[in-house]
Order: sequence, then C-alpha cells, then structure tokens
Amino acid sequence: MSSAGGLQRRRVANASTHDDDGEPRGPNGAAASTTHTPTPSVSGSIHASSSHAGSAFEGGSKIAFDPRDLVNQDEEDAKQGGKAPRLTIMEEVLLLGLKDKQGYLSFWNDNISYALRGCILIELALRRRIALVKDPSRRSLPPSERVIEVIDTRLTGETILDETLKMMKQTEATGERMAINTWIDLLSGETWNVMKIGFQLKQVRERLAKGLVDKGVLRTEKRNFILFDMATHPVADVRTKEGIITRVTTLLTSTTAAVPPSALDKEGTQARAMRAVCLAAAAYAASVLDNAFGRLTYEEREAAFQRCEDLIQEFATWPFGSASGASNGSSQRPNGRRAASRIGMGGTAGGREAILGLVQEVKKEMFSDEDLCFELVSGVLEVLSKLDSLL
Repeated sequence: MSSAGGLQRRRVANASTHDDDGEPRGPNGAAASTTHTPTPSVSGSIHASSSHAGSAFEGGSKIAFDPRDLVNQDEEDAKQGGKAPRLTIMEEVLLLGLKDKQGYLSFWNDNISYALRGCILIELALRRRIALVKDPSRRSLPPSERVIEVIDTRLTGETILDETLKMMKQTEATGERMAINTWIDLLSGETWNVMKIGFQLKQVRERLAKGLVDKGVLRTEKRNFILFDMATHPVADVRTKEGIITRVTTLLTSTTAAVPPSALDKEGTQARAMRAVCLAAAAYAASVLDNAFGRLTYEEREAAFQRCEDLIQEFATWPFGSASGASNGSSQRPNGRRAASRIGMGGTAGGREAILGLVQEVKKEMFSDEDLCFELVSGVLEVLSKLDSLL
C-alpha cells in the first residue's frame, strides 16, 4: 500500500477517539486512561547483570536482551564517526511538538505519528543498522521504493529501534525484504493486509515520552479531565529543548555556506550535519516546526519555512543536491509545484548558498559510508515530503 493511500485512511482514523498508535485520545491528543501506572523504559537505562541474560520492561511486557551485545558499542561507534547522541531524532521531534507545561501534543496534529515512523528508519540508518540492498537495478526506482536490508543486528539500547530492527530481521529470515515506503506504512498500521497488522508499532509517542522521562528530559504527571485521568509529560529539562530549538532555528536562518556549529548536535558526533537536516525535515513533516520559531518575526518565519522546503527538496533526491538548478528565485517542491519566492531575511542567493553548503558538509560525512545508509535516508525524506502538510 502506498504512502498516499495511507494518508487518506489516516485522516479517517484520526476522526475517531483513538489515535493511530492504538491509544485512546484525551481532549488535546494525549493518551487517556482511567488508571495509569508509569512503565520503566529500557531506553538509556540498560544495565548489564552478573549473568549473561538481561531483561527490561516495555509496555508492560518483558523484553530479553544480551548485555554482551552492548559491550563493544563505544568502539563500534568510534569507527562509524563518533558516539550516538543522547536523544534520538524521534525524541527531538516529539519534544518540539510537546507543550512545555501541559505535557501533551496538539489535538489537531495528524502527521506526527506517521513522521515518527519515518524517523525510526532514519535513526537506524544513521546508526548503520539498516541500508539499501546493493542492487544496480534499484536506480530505476524512486528512492522511496528501494528495498531495505539489515546490515547489523547489534542492539542500539533504544527499545523502539531494537524492536523495529528485530521485526526487519525476522522478515528477512522468511525471505522477504520490503521497500522504504512499505515499511513506514506497516509501522504506522497503514495497511489493509491482515497478515501485516503485527508490524504496527503501537503507543510510539507514549513510549518515547517515557524514554525521555528516564533520560530526565520530561516528568510524568496525572491530570484529571472530568471523565478520565490522563498521563501527561511536561518538560523537566528546559535547556535540552532550548538546545533543539536553537539548532533548528540556526540551521534554517543561516545565510552562509559554512554550517554554524550551533546548528549541530554537540552531545553526539555521529553524522551531525545529516542529523540536523533530518531533524528539520521531520519536524516540518510532523507539523511541529513552527513551535521552534516563537522568537522570529513573521518575515523571518516565512523565510525559515521556505528554507526548510528547499532543504527537503535537495535531500529528498538522490544523490543529494541533484535538485539544484531552479532559476528566478523560485524552487521546485518535492511534489512538483513551484514554491513561493522567499521574503524577509536571507534572500534568494544567501538561502541557496547555505543549503548547498550543507549538502557539501553531508557529502563529507558520506565518504566513510560503504553501505547505502544515506541513500536510505533520502528515500525516507522523499516519503515525508509527500505528507499533506507539504501539499
């Protein structure tokens, strides 16, 4: 089932009292429950025991893992360009969407769940766990329709990533490999094939929020909404969210070819420029990017949104930067329509120069990439560019 078909079904599903994560909605889009007991997450808190076997709770169920899989994590990360960042791209997108004090997402946001599934594939690709199949005939297909394979089965330490990786590996064991857009649809539950229902990742937003609680970024509260109690997750570490906002804003308002250091993640050094691109693109697709522009003027906001559209245009194609060539101050959007001319800060020349400088920075990170991980990221961004927030 294609992504476009999944979008229409998702609009119908969002009209019900349950979201596409399979959890009941409160009046503002948060998960509601009559009784709620916070569940410890394995994310960021896996500890090796004296024995070889370990376990952690995930959604009320025990998940077994082998601590030995994480012993050489630092050495492997060093080979792949540095340690993994403290927060995943999914968590950063969720943080941008959360209301700081209320601790829940907007009720009207229909795109974030689908975008988060795309972020899962991006994160696995940047951590060199999955890549595209090295088949020369793949070039005849759009990036989003190219097939994924698992190249490394080591645990990442992030529950949702490890669960997805396990499903992909089990699918390969049966002799079946699926394309990028197919996996995003299946993880989102956007399929009519009853045999594929088990691939849906449920309660992703709630599980990500609990992981952020474990990392000290959020805290858990219980709020009463007359008919039910609802678990909310207000921001506990304001500096972490402010850091994300600063990085996104700096990236989309820079007017020079040099990528500002403040636009890159300092905590993790793994493919920093590519992560910055994916964060901005995923935040736009998830309809949470405007939450980062609170301190910008109207003209600056419009220019930043235009810059993000141009950024998606360049990175949703393969090879990166091949979408350049638009003239007269206008650019071609991924859906084929002409984007409006920039207004406000930056101007046409400065904006294009900044984006092409970012393309060059990402290409430097690709030199050590023997697998087709960055090409996979391009395919995911192509899928996200077709969400109705960009139409």
